[in-house]
Amino acid sequence: MTAPRRVLIVGVGSIGQRHVRCFLATGRVEVAICETDAEQAERVAGQYPVTAVHRSLDDAVQQGYDAAVICTPAPLHVPQASQLAGAGWHLLIEKPLSTSLAGIDDLLRIVRERNLVAGVAYVHRAHPVLADMRAALDAGRFGPIVQLVAVSGQHFPTYRPAYRQIYYARHATGGGAIQDALTHMLNAGEWLAGPIDRLVADAAHQVLPDVEVEDTVHLIARQGRVLSSYSLNQHQAPNELTLTVVCRDGTARYVAHEGRWLWMTEPGADWQVGQARPLERDELFVLQAEAFLDAVEGRRPPPCSLEAGLQTLRVNLAALEAVRSQSWQSVV
Repeated sequence: MTAPRRVLIVGVGSIGQRHVRCFLATGRVEVAICETDAEQAERVAGQYPVTAVHRSLDDAVQQGYDAAVICTPAPLHVPQASQLAGAGWHLLIEKPLSTSLAGIDDLLRIVRERNLVAGVAYVHRAHPVLADMRAALDAGRFGPIVQLVAVSGQHFPTYRPAYRQIYYARHATGGGAIQDALTHMLNAGEWLAGPIDRLVADAAHQVLPDVEVEDTVHLIARQGRVLSSYSLNQHQAPNELTLTVVCRDGTARYVAHEGRWLWMTEPGADWQVGQARPLERDELFVLQAEAFLDAVEGRRPPPCSLEAGLQTLRVNLAALEAVRSQSWQSVV
């Protein structure tokens, strides 16, 4: 029997609590938490069988955990990750990686020098259905990719009722639809069709009360030869996400809200099911936790590497600038 890994969840707001219960659900770890808000720390410690509660990261570093999941506001991700990487800890960092490029070169250097596993929590990459579709695309089953169309919508107040009081309300803390939700689609699109190298975008605050950040986004991009478009809003009733990949010899479609992918090669034919596995939301995060722990144990790479998360951060920043300037932006 191998001793369970000791994992620290840094920040136990909504997403941090999800990581607490989903890492515990793997049965492979002991979980401790680090939270500066005393009431929140006490509340979470009362709900889950955590082994320790730390009120500061400096205190937690002294305890020598194996890995950390960083769930604090995005501007804190890189300095906290650098501190923990310097102590030799493996890292899973919530998306987005940051709100700027500051400090990331140093973090990458530390991770490489210490031979650490570091990933960014773009959870769609852990979905076995999307992975199966990607494998079919990579194998050339439908020929080269020529177009990608991503469409998503969700009633954000239903799923994140505290959105007015959390990071979401300000760009500086990682908020707004581009950094909060569209970034998942952009990362998944890059996983399927390669990195975005230039883009233009429009966005606006259309509906959500009591915030001023954008809740609706349209973005078009080039991913090498691939023409792509991404459309998202955070106020419609249906909770849905589709990624359609048009290839020379066929089309593949990931229907996230139904947990399946489809394909078609003959005009006018019926869609064929590639794989179907509907998942509850926590189940997807458990799969992500399992994948991260496998990476720590050297069984496979993390689903989204630090470098891939950095590429999507560059896309986020280019999208925000494209909206501000109403002009095409290169992703650098």
